[in-house]
Amino acid sequence: MFLVQLENTIHRFSDLLGRIAAFLFVLLLFNVFYDVVARYVFNDVSIAMQELEWHLFAAMFMLGVPYTLRTDGHVRVDLIYERLSMKNKALIDLFGSVFLLLPFVLLVGYYGVGFAREAWELGEISGDPGGLTNRWIIKAVIPFTFFSLGISGLGMMLRSINVLRGHHNDVHYTPPQH
Repeated sequence: MFLVQLENTIHRFSDLLGRIAAFLFVLLLFNVFYDVVARYVFNDVSIAMQELEWHLFAAMFMLGVPYTLRTDGHVRVDLIYERLSMKNKALIDLFGSVFLLLPFVLLVGYYGVGFAREAWELGEISGDPGGLTNRWIIKAVIPFTFFSLGISGLGMMLRSINVLRGHHNDVHYTPPQH
């Protein structure tokens, strides 16, 4: 039962990232609304607010990826997979997590740390006058997302192991508890 509890803890983390992504979407909507009103009603343009749009969009998208993996919303060729037994699905998910997902996310996360650190050390800012400062913040979301995706991948692995051990009756999505 420990593995089931650990799986549920990891799923709660992924669910939290999904809620944060949803909140960022709402902030993005307000930001775009402000930008449109400022531009077309008051003939005022803010470079920082325009840059904030793509920062919010990027963070929303990236933080939603671990949640998407957790909820089994990722892209997969289901022609064969859907017809398999739960145990065979669990084996495929376990294999894919160990040999494809985790090496990829660890590689991108590792190099992403250097990418963000370099931006911080250089004091990187927007190249546009009036743009955002602290470009390292959005660049730090990249390694955070990939390490978080690795954590979600561990949850997927645990779910697969739990199915193979007979502790789950469904290898797919279990709805988040609110």
